[in-house]
Amino acid sequence: MSTKKIIVPLPRYGFDPSEAAIPWQVLSSKNVEVIFATPDGRKANADTRMLTGEGLGVWKPMLRARKDAIAAYGEMGQSPSFSHPLKYDGLTESGYDGILLPGGHDKGVREYLESKVLQKLVADFFLRKKPVAAICHGVVLVARSIDPGTAKSVIRDYQTTSLLRSQEMAAYNLTRLWLGDYYLTYPGLAVQDEVTSVLSNKLNFKEGPVPLQRDGMEHLERGFIVLDRHYLSARWPGDAYSFSLALLKLLGC
Repeated sequence: MSTKKIIVPLPRYGFDPSEAAIPWQVLSSKNVEVIFATPDGRKANADTRMLTGEGLGVWKPMLRARKDAIAAYGEMGQSPSFSHPLKYDGLTESGYDGILLPGGHDKGVREYLESKVLQKLVADFFLRKKPVAAICHGVVLVARSIDPGTAKSVIRDYQTTSLLRSQEMAAYNLTRLWLGDYYLTYPGLAVQDEVTSVLSNKLNFKEGPVPLQRDGMEHLERGFIVLDRHYLSARWPGDAYSFSLALLKLLGC
């Protein structure tokens, strides 16, 4: 059986370490080749606050990345593909079996979410009906990707989830007195609201059960994912293991 290969674009700074490293670890363990890309071909860096917990105050145990994710990020950081990523420019869906889109709320992710190159790339994966997996803010990139045949979002007629408005506002309200709008990538526009706005039927947005605890290999029941044909979505780092395993299945691994 030939090795599956996926592309994982990242911003230069600010992606969520759990949402990139846990899928990388799970996919790599099954011999899926994970290729990274950044705007300039230089090594990306995750949101430092998610790794260290600096500035999160008493909410640090709840809001920072979990120990297993931090360990996975350290391993991923030593991998050749992560250390020597491709450039956004020139990326095509040809040669890849799927695309994985992590999230991240630091404003550094805007260059990733707003990239016309990546939006076209995502649209190409949809046109070819190849697996597209997006978690948290990564769903915003999908929502902004336009089907050239309809001039509408590629997920207009798909079921999806994303970071929930309730999650985004809870993190903001818990920390806004000292971190300001750190947790609001686009102040005034919640991820859930933007994603829902592109859907032909707002009922196609699925919130899932209340996200109180993070999943893991021993607690997959805590995770929530939405699979609609070749498109897979999840809400937050707490869904990362369920999301990764569902992507493996979607890839036929």
